[in-house]
Amino acid sequence: MTASSGGDVTLRNVRPYDGGEPVDVVVREGVIARIAPAGATDAEGEVVDAGGRWIGPGMWDGHVHFTQHVIRRRRVDLTETRSADDVLDVVRRARAEGAPLSDGMLMGYGFRDGLWPVPASLDALDAAVSDVPVVLVSGDLHCGWMNRAAARRFGLALDETGLLREGPWIQLLHSFDQAGDLPHSAYREAADDAASRGIVGIVEYEKTDNVAEWSERTAAGITSLRADIAVWSDRLESVISDGRRTGDVVDEQGLITFGRLKVIVDGSLNTRTAWCWDPYPGMDPAHPHACGMESVPIPELRRLLERARGAGIEAAVHAIGDRANTEVLDTFEALGMKGVIEHAQLVREDDFARFARLGLIASVQPEHAMDDRDVADHHWAGRTGRAFAFGSLHRAGVSLRLGSDAPVAPLDPWISLSAATARSRGDRDAWHPEQRLPLDVALAASVRTSLAVGQPADLVISDRDPYASDRDELREMQVAATLLGGRFTWRTI
Repeated sequence: MTASSGGDVTLRNVRPYDGGEPVDVVVREGVIARIAPAGATDAEGEVVDAGGRWIGPGMWDGHVHFTQHVIRRRRVDLTETRSADDVLDVVRRARAEGAPLSDGMLMGYGFRDGLWPVPASLDALDAAVSDVPVVLVSGDLHCGWMNRAAARRFGLALDETGLLREGPWIQLLHSFDQAGDLPHSAYREAADDAASRGIVGIVEYEKTDNVAEWSERTAAGITSLRADIAVWSDRLESVISDGRRTGDVVDEQGLITFGRLKVIVDGSLNTRTAWCWDPYPGMDPAHPHACGMESVPIPELRRLLERARGAGIEAAVHAIGDRANTEVLDTFEALGMKGVIEHAQLVREDDFARFARLGLIASVQPEHAMDDRDVADHHWAGRTGRAFAFGSLHRAGVSLRLGSDAPVAPLDPWISLSAATARSRGDRDAWHPEQRLPLDVALAASVRTSLAVGQPADLVISDRDPYASDRDELREMQVAATLLGGRFTWRTI
């Protein structure tokens, strides 16, 4: 028996999410073998009384940077900062209190400078801490703020802000991950935490050798999750030489599947590098990056997608700004390829129908709309009716997948479901409520299986009925059990 399937178990007295009377679910060798009215079928294997709780397919997170998610726990938390001064206060205090260093560096995560009243300053960060390298990672992962000690260490020539953005920064960021010494226990803890929220699988977009690293993790007993793993362009020829194709199982435990080529075409909203048709406020229209940045030129994107297609590898392309989405749609259409567009945060009205006509999947992160509503109102003023436009995508007939982009948002499907269906949190009104998704649509975009005989027993049992839960109850849903292939990866029952 592999780690992808468990033994026999009978789940007594559970209520399906899609309604109906309580049932018993019999699992045999990792597959749903029988569903019958509660008490009307013989038990097999371990018998677990769910006490009338609710059951549905196990959750998937459609976009994760797992190592970044694990590392976040070890970095100074900047997520509550609202200005450069806030960040500097946190960094000074962390250094004074002896915050642990990572490979000799003081590292922080989570600042968002899109609405700072005073911009970042290299001199200010240097004045706060100069005796060790300081590297601060933005909440969207698309830029970093560094002091001069860090610049010297990495041979960088920083401008007066101390900010490094997009390609050079992303390359540097992933070099930190490779240099770090993260034990398997840290990954195991993060995987188990995800299972405690009902997650059975993730789509992994780390820029690393995911085949080797995830195979090593499952061999070491990190078996709480399935993972579809991506490859970036710098390793594309290597995986083609190895004969990898989309859908191949790559580990002996049967949990890790080779996924797609990941290409980043533009930047992000908070970093003001998302590639748009219109300039950002306050930018000189003649500036080469007034409308954002084209991270990978479109001719190169086409070359990469053609190369991947010829080798049986599908594609997932990051596009946030409306021009990036248009250009990526054009490229998929020209090649006659299907694939995934990651984020799709700003889309031209004419392009919603094109998504559907081309058969492309929109992989979206609902909590980003809650994090970024104010910065979108400022930097995309007059265009936010088509920003994070999940409802428009759905009404156009586009297939959706929901995710977190963890660590950018929490690795928690219930937070994504709440944000997608309510478009609000805390004491704020719904932001563009016309873009809310129906719960059944959001749930379908968060799973890969169904509660049906013959389906893999990837299941979640929750303490509440999602359909009877309000915004905050959905966000804080308590999970009683998670099963992966009929094997409990989390349980309180």
